[in-house]
Amino acid sequence: MSVRERKERERAQRHRLIVSTARELAEAQGWDAVTTRRLAAQIEYSQPVLYGHFRGKREIVGAVALEGFAELTTALRSAVAEGPAGREAVAALARAYTGFAADNPALYDAMFSLDNGLPFADEATPAPLREAFGALLDPLVGHAHPDEPGLFVETFWAALHGLVTLTRAGRLPADRVPDRLALLVDRFVPK
Repeated sequence: MSVRERKERERAQRHRLIVSTARELAEAQGWDAVTTRRLAAQIEYSQPVLYGHFRGKREIVGAVALEGFAELTTALRSAVAEGPAGREAVAALARAYTGFAADNPALYDAMFSLDNGLPFADEATPAPLREAFGALLDPLVGHAHPDEPGLFVETFWAALHGLVTLTRAGRLPADRVPDRLALLVDRFVPK
């Protein structure tokens, strides 16, 4: 292995360490606890090393968010890969989405609530975001308006996000999530 390859490997390892440490710290103490000074101390590198990888917290949040979108895509695809079809697939998708958000609150915040610098619905949208949208689109496309399947899926996604956000904020009782999801699925995929 050349010196250059070793340095690239070490740089990639440091990058992963910064992202995973930021995520762990956020899940344990919230995103306000994630500062470059604290991250540097936690990973035992100087702040300039962090700035050699990221221009600041916003880019770190963006890197965490990209991981989150990849994980969300896996969760959504797994929910429908086990065989449900049609309406049941959409219900499984909705449960997987809300379950992912409940299990990963700081990650979900990085993906949707914090300034992460990631463009949505744009030519520059990164692949993990496009793949997560595709994981939502695939089970819903047969139920969508043929001229506007993307708009249909965006609206379904917005409804899921709203339910997640209002439940997490305590505005909606958490024990009624299954009832709300059933109602949502009924509206988007009538019997």
